[in-house]
Amino acid sequence: MKSARESFTASAFHIEPAEVMKSLPTQFFAALVQKVNQEISAGHDVINLGQGNPDTKTPDHIVESLQSASANPLYHKYSPFRGYSFLKEAIVHRYKEDYGVELDTEKEVAILFGGKSGLVELPQVLLNPGDVCLVPDPGYPDYWSGIALARAEMVGMPLLESNNFLPDYNEIPSPQVQKAKLMFLNYPNNPTAVTAPLSFYQDTVEFAAQHNIVVASDFAYGAIGFDGKRPVSFLQTPGAKEVGIEFYTLSKSYNMAGWRVGFALGNREVISLINLLQDHMYVSLFGGIQAAAATALTSSQDSVNKLVHRYESRRNALFSELDQIGWKANRPSGSFFSWLPVPAGYSSDSFADLLLREAKVAVAPGIGFGRHGEGYVRVGLLSDEERLREAVQRIGRLNLF
Repeated sequence: MKSARESFTASAFHIEPAEVMKSLPTQFFAALVQKVNQEISAGHDVINLGQGNPDTKTPDHIVESLQSASANPLYHKYSPFRGYSFLKEAIVHRYKEDYGVELDTEKEVAILFGGKSGLVELPQVLLNPGDVCLVPDPGYPDYWSGIALARAEMVGMPLLESNNFLPDYNEIPSPQVQKAKLMFLNYPNNPTAVTAPLSFYQDTVEFAAQHNIVVASDFAYGAIGFDGKRPVSFLQTPGAKEVGIEFYTLSKSYNMAGWRVGFALGNREVISLINLLQDHMYVSLFGGIQAAAATALTSSQDSVNKLVHRYESRRNALFSELDQIGWKANRPSGSFFSWLPVPAGYSSDSFADLLLREAKVAVAPGIGFGRHGEGYVRVGLLSDEERLREAVQRIGRLNLF
């Protein structure tokens, strides 16, 4: 007679994922990465402008701070669950200096494992199944993930060129507004590369207060504004902390994408909920990274200013070449992206495929950011000026414009 061990077969064992896992959105850009890698594997020189990954290194003084801090035995132990006070103090210092915003170090700051984690956590602490979250369309796809995990409903707010890629709150159907509990905004915007004026945030605070909707301002590109104009923080608006929070990350401002450090700021109740969820999920960031992050925030900001100048110079080089081939588009006012219309007769997908196949230039199709992203492609300013110029010249040889 066979034992249970002998009669067991792997084929009889079945893993059934939780229903919520089946509702997660498809990672659209995984397919783009696969297409690019296939071209590279075939020996082609691909200029990849579809990425959103900073292409230059973390400034030396930040790296040196981590190297020094990593030898500190204090940081070899568990960090405080909600992070070291010195990092929170550095965050408060930076917001006061850059935006004139006053924040309570312990009650209005939550340290995050990168901005993305906070964006995914927020819907889970605020939304119940069936609640509505308003999202920009086009917008950053990871907003969708947290909404799916909360089993809530997503309603897109169209970002149209005719309205400077800002949502028009008057156009959101009343039944959806009444069900909404949360709204994501993102300026400087990914993917449209526009910035928002203070007057827009004033309207936002009024709209949110009237309808009891929490505002989540994704300020990931907050340091990157062009033509001498610093992007406006949502928290600079009177009443902003009463209705919402702002997310910030060190990934873009300091080229620290791989370090995974960000923070949420603002409304005390929402910050408390984020901290509570993270208490159950993590022990805080490695202390050495927190020390290096504090160094980034409190030391000279020359590296940030140089980075912004580099992106602006790349933008100017790109658009100089676009003008030469007749590809007309609005110059970005912030972020490290450009949002370019596709020529007549193409979808964003088919146009991106054409550029990769015929010009060996990768761009991100606008449809990957939402229904209203159709008709555009996103181009990153994350290659040097020579490669940006070459990319446009290759496209120009296709005689599409």
